Amino acid sequence: MKTRLRRDVPKGRFGGTQVIIAAALALLVSVFLGVTIGAVRVSVAEVLGILARDILGIGVGPSHVFREPEGLKASIILQIRLPRVVLSGLVGASLAVAGATFQGIFRNPMADPFVIGVSSGASLGAVLAIVLGLQAGFLGLGAVPLMAFTGALGSILLVYSISRVQGRLPVLTMLLAGIAVGSFLSALVSLAVYFSNQQIHQVVFWLMGGFSGATWQYVRLAVPYVAVGCAACLVYARDLNAMVLGEDTAVHLGVDTEWVKRALLGAASLLTATAVATSGLIGFVGLIVPHVIRLVAGPDHRVLIPASALAGAAFLVTADAMARTVIAPTELPVGILTSMFGGPFFIYLLRRRKNLAYFGSPGGE
Repeated sequence: MKTRLRRDVPKGRFGGTQVIIAAALALLVSVFLGVTIGAVRVSVAEVLGILARDILGIGVGPSHVFREPEGLKASIILQIRLPRVVLSGLVGASLAVAGATFQGIFRNPMADPFVIGVSSGASLGAVLAIVLGLQAGFLGLGAVPLMAFTGALGSILLVYSISRVQGRLPVLTMLLAGIAVGSFLSALVSLAVYFSNQQIHQVVFWLMGGFSGATWQYVRLAVPYVAVGCAACLVYARDLNAMVLGEDTAVHLGVDTEWVKRALLGAASLLTATAVATSGLIGFVGLIVPHVIRLVAGPDHRVLIPASALAGAAFLVTADAMARTVIAPTELPVGILTSMFGGPFFIYLLRRRKNLAYFGSPGGE
């Protein structure tokens, strides 16, 4: 059966190892750019010296950067830029892996992490926290990300309970329930924004997404959820390949489809909730990155998921670096840039690659 499954999964234009290595190199380059560029000019040699000394414990590079006032550059790199780069990479990886997983579950290339109402739930929680002026935090997180995370998980549980039919989770019912719940929660968000007065600027800025408040505390809190979510999606990658061929085929191959759907839905939703809670709403990462990887590597989720994680991280780190510098010293919300560049690029890819296979159908979907 394993041999048959391997034969049924179409191959991409490039090998899986090649794509993963290319995505890893792109991530390395984007991280270096993200740490290097900014309002305060820091040379490449200084960045290498600071990272080698404080991350690797190696005393190389120009020593003057560790003396005051030049030592201020080390603080900028280690306490401002590096946590921001790491957090944006975690969010990009989370959204891309969640997108690849949702597209596989729903067998729909247009599905993204926000399709089942997770974003609307998170938005409602965050907007309520801002409008009501909530201040209480927990484990270093402020009221806004905590309420966003709670709203995201609440919307997932609501969609799950609505979709459940005699102990099963029909994919179409789950998709429609997600759309309905998302629309309803979006209406509540609009209502809250309509009645907000002094907080409307803060609400709109959060809804645009960004990393201006990124700290190491946010990174430490996000890492466990991102690691668990990505690992769960990767563990069930082969089962997801079988389900993409059809649930009857997957059952014939020995896959417990109902259990796999619950596990993957929970893992992908956890990734989305973590991303939205720490960065606000950032669109297109979960939609466009899995598409790009699928076009070059094929629909095998054992390659698609890790490559999407690396490419998603590289994409969002690069977008955030641009958001910080394109009109410096003013900073753009990164969600605006991802939508501005993501939309046209996505259309370009569809026009050029529309005949490539999606989910094993030669003509695409």
